[in-house]
Amino acid sequence: MRTSRVFGERELSDFLEASKSNVLSSMESLKDDYILNVNESDYIAHKLSEAVIEQLEIHEDQIYASSSERMIPAEHFPSSLHVYSGKSYKKDVIKFHVPISGNIQLLHCVPSTSLMWSMNIEVNGNEFCFEIINFFNDPESIVREKDANLKSIMQQLAHVQRDVERFNSSLETQIKSAFESNKSRVRAKSGVLASLGVPIKKTSETSPTFAVPAPQKRKKVILNKPEVNEVGYSPEPSLDQSVYNDILQMIHDVGKEFERLPSLYAQKEEEHLRDHFLMMLEPNFNGSATGETFNKTGKTDILLRYENTNVFIGECKFWKGQKSFLATISQLLGYLTWRDSKAAVIMFVPNKDFSSAVDVAKSSVNEHENFIKFVNEKDETWFNYEFHLNGDRNRTVKIAVMLYHTPR
Repeated sequence: MRTSRVFGERELSDFLEASKSNVLSSMESLKDDYILNVNESDYIAHKLSEAVIEQLEIHEDQIYASSSERMIPAEHFPSSLHVYSGKSYKKDVIKFHVPISGNIQLLHCVPSTSLMWSMNIEVNGNEFCFEIINFFNDPESIVREKDANLKSIMQQLAHVQRDVERFNSSLETQIKSAFESNKSRVRAKSGVLASLGVPIKKTSETSPTFAVPAPQKRKKVILNKPEVNEVGYSPEPSLDQSVYNDILQMIHDVGKEFERLPSLYAQKEEEHLRDHFLMMLEPNFNGSATGETFNKTGKTDILLRYENTNVFIGECKFWKGQKSFLATISQLLGYLTWRDSKAAVIMFVPNKDFSSAVDVAKSSVNEHENFIKFVNEKDETWFNYEFHLNGDRNRTVKIAVMLYHTPR
């Protein structure tokens, strides 16, 4: 069986770089339609599961030993023992078997920080072995040597694991960047820049009557490759992310105003509270599609439309528990048809225990059948998520969940 130097055969950095390059280069062969249609989060998760390096684990607590007699050349004997050069002598050889799991290739890699030490081992399936020759019939010295070898091995392992952890933590950003670069290239080639962004912009001058005070700042399983059912890609207008962020921030400012001045807004119905949002949003944004940028079609919704299709919807509801909350998300998704649509669920919470309602919303949102992922937390009551339209995970929708305490 071939022996090798433990943590001493090749640079770990070279091994990791080659692994990453293989994953990134595989993305270059994707078809244009696949890149434009696939759910980006699902695809990145798939590639990340391919690229992540499984940590090597050495189970030193499960070590066991075997022994055999072997002819040992005189050159391997300690100088204190009298032997004749060129001859071999029978000695007992203790072989220590150390179980391992994870990525066994890491056992041969030199970490960025390493000991100036290595030793010969044999790798056999899910274990590696090292040998100690019993020259002096002294069990204690054999145990000391075994322990010293294991200590050095485990120190090297810790260095390897740190390098691998650092590598794995950087992968998602690099894979996402590579995918977005490919997507931008494909869009530019096909002339579909920014998915034909909806022409909405924030108004530069707004009457002071509508000013809202700025809020105070507060603190290895590989996934299957996502399937894309559509043959071609049809460009669809989408609301620019920066405009979406501005809309949400204005909604949040108004919602916080409800909380700061509860006596002014107590006993208001959903549609009356909704109208306060509209009153702030309409003069702050200009749209070229209709005379009225934001409008309403029901008792609770705030709509931004483009070419007779909803691009943004804000759904305002009083909190009535988890079931009603998830039903509101379903209702919202039913109004949206475009890829990359954007929306907000605005919950007015009359409960005395406001924090309990926030916790229920946060813990239950991922139970919705269209839930894809949590994006970020902008505030302690404002959470951003991604969902998908009914029946197609590749058509994603951004939904902000925003809760405000409005005692009645």
